[in-house]
This record gives sequence, C-alpha cells and structure tokens, in this order.
Amino acid sequence: MASKSDASAKKSSTRPDIATLGGLLLAAGGILGGLVIEGGKLTDIAQVTALMIVLGGTIGAVMVTTPLKTLIKAAKCLGSVFFEHAQSPQEIIEEVISYATKARKNSIISLESDLPNIADPFLQKAISLSVDGTDLQELRKMMELDIALEHRNGESMAKVYESAGGYAPTIGIIGAVLGLIQVMKHLENIEEVGRGIAVAFVATVYGVASANLFFLPVANKIKARFHHSLEMKELMLEGVCSIVEGLNPKLIRIKLDPFSDESAESAKKAKAPQGKAAQAAPAQG
Repeated sequence: MASKSDASAKKSSTRPDIATLGGLLLAAGGILGGLVIEGGKLTDIAQVTALMIVLGGTIGAVMVTTPLKTLIKAAKCLGSVFFEHAQSPQEIIEEVISYATKARKNSIISLESDLPNIADPFLQKAISLSVDGTDLQELRKMMELDIALEHRNGESMAKVYESAGGYAPTIGIIGAVLGLIQVMKHLENIEEVGRGIAVAFVATVYGVASANLFFLPVANKIKARFHHSLEMKELMLEGVCSIVEGLNPKLIRIKLDPFSDESAESAKKAKAPQGKAAQAAPAQG
C-alpha cells in the first residue's frame, strides 16, 4: 500500500492542459496573423481605454449578478482550465480493486488502517462509512448527495463565465458608442473622424473576442472538468458499494471497466477484427 506522502503526491499531480493553451495560442495567432496579412498593425487594436471599458464593465456586471462566494470559487476554479489532474480512471479502478482484495481476505474492517493514505476525500469518506457498518442504501444516498452538490457547484461556477460571455459583447458596443461620441465632437477634421471611428470599434472587437475566445470556452471547459470529476466519483461509489456487497474483485473489475477509457479503446479494437472477419466469411463461401 502506498504511503501517505505518495498518496498526497498522486492527488496533487497536475499537468498543463495542452488543448487550452494551444487553442488560445491558435486563436490569437490566427486573428492577429490575419490582421497583419490584411495590412493592419497590432497597434491598431492596442487600445488601453477600450480594454478598461470592456473588462471593467464585464467584471462589474458579473459581480452584480453573482454572489461573492460563488465569484471567489469561480476565480479559484480558473486554474483547472489550464491544468488538469493526471489521475486516470484506471488508477482509481486499481486502487478500488486493491481495497476490495484486502476486504475479501481480512474483512472490510481491515480497511480502517488505509483511511489516512486515501488521497481522494470522496473515496476516503465512502470507505470510512463502509468500515463503520453504514447500511448500503444509506451509504449510497449520502454519497449521491455529495455528487449532486458538486454538480450544482460546478454549474454555478461555469455560469459565472457564461454570464461574462454574455455581457462582454454588449459592453464592447457601449465602448464603441462612447468612442463615437468623442468622434462626433471633431467633425471639422475628416481625417481625425476616420481615425476616431476605427479606434472606437476596437472596444467591440475586445468585447466579442473576450466572450468567444475566453469566457464562453472557459465556462465549457469548467463544465467538462466537473463532468469528469463526477464520473470519477460515480466510479468510486460503485466500487465501494461493490466492496460492501462482498463481490469478488474480478467481478468488481468487470463492473468498473466501462468507466475506463482504456477498456473502451480495447473493445473497439476487438470489434474491428471481428467485423473484418464477418465481411471476409461470405467471400470465402
């Protein structure tokens, strides 16, 4: 069994999300590259005042519509968009199987000594309840309540960024209108009017770009993160319930394998040769 330090290291192991970082770089590079190819300059859209209007107005609107606690949680959750936990479903299955094997040999009470080494709080709580002799239906009900609450928290945090994505384009239009108001004060100089109109629409670009390249994608990535987390908790819950039921570890593995990406890939590879063989059989006849 892994030591406490090894368990905590597994819990905290994270890696950069290549899809998020690469997507942002690709989007920014495509837009800015297209601007340069069309003969524009990066300084054409480098307007600090437009950025202040869009970001300040958007964040302010989100603060009005969102409770402060939810806003703080959403800000802390932003890190999960750029970094992901490295623990895989297969690792969780192997951990559950190890507990199931020990419980089958030495009774479920023997798992009490493993509780300090369990890194995941959800799995630790579920096994703790099973060791205490909690009724199976009651155990499932308590842990499903935790899953439902986490799902609700994930939706509320994602909604913060969805709200920002809805407000940003409108705030960008407000910034453009404010810029046009300043332009209208200098109608006597046609060259300044044209330059001023171009600058005014930068706020609209900031608003639409921030909404579609950052706020809305971040909301969807947070939903995906929580969806994966809920799937892992369902995996843990099914494993612990199977241990309480006294199922054979081999049967538990078969029961939990659908949660694993590796099992899905192996199933596809197994079906492919069968499909080819079925197509070849009539040709041989």
